[in-house]
Amino acid sequence: MDEQAVHRAVARMARELVEQNEGPENLALLGIHRRGVQIADLIRSEIERAEDVTVPSGSLDITLYRDDLMAIGPRPVIGATVLPEGGVDETAVVIVDDVLFTGRTVRAALNELMDWGRPSRVSLCVLVDRGGREFPIQPNVVGRVITVLPHQAVEVSVADLDGRWGVDIVPFSSEAEA
Repeated sequence: MDEQAVHRAVARMARELVEQNEGPENLALLGIHRRGVQIADLIRSEIERAEDVTVPSGSLDITLYRDDLMAIGPRPVIGATVLPEGGVDETAVVIVDDVLFTGRTVRAALNELMDWGRPSRVSLCVLVDRGGREFPIQPNVVGRVITVLPHQAVEVSVADLDGRWGVDIVPFSSEAEA
């Protein structure tokens, strides 16, 4: 996906989220570090522009909730979790991530989210669904479904971190889709 395709997908995803929620009221977006945060920001901007509202947002750092924490080393880099103003209780929370693969990252995000409160509903929104689940987790809103071979990975580029927006299929490496 080039930049234009990413922006088209995000605009559609924003409309779908508002429609599924029956409006933008009581909606909050939480991006999963790293690239889910930037995608959530883009979706939030699109909803705010289209609906003339302010959408609360925040971010989740799932590092301490990962089931492979011991495998990533003795000093994991831990970022900040930032909750929307007012918290998540009785809010329709949308967890946003870049790529959905095994479902393990989303499971960790759900565990962390539940430690912070009790949302009225939780939805999952991903830019790319590449299949290959190990957990029974499915997205509510998807930018694009991509078929990827076992030796390939999906890399999402975001302007803040990579200097451009895009999605590429690349040879698998240990850092890809971590």
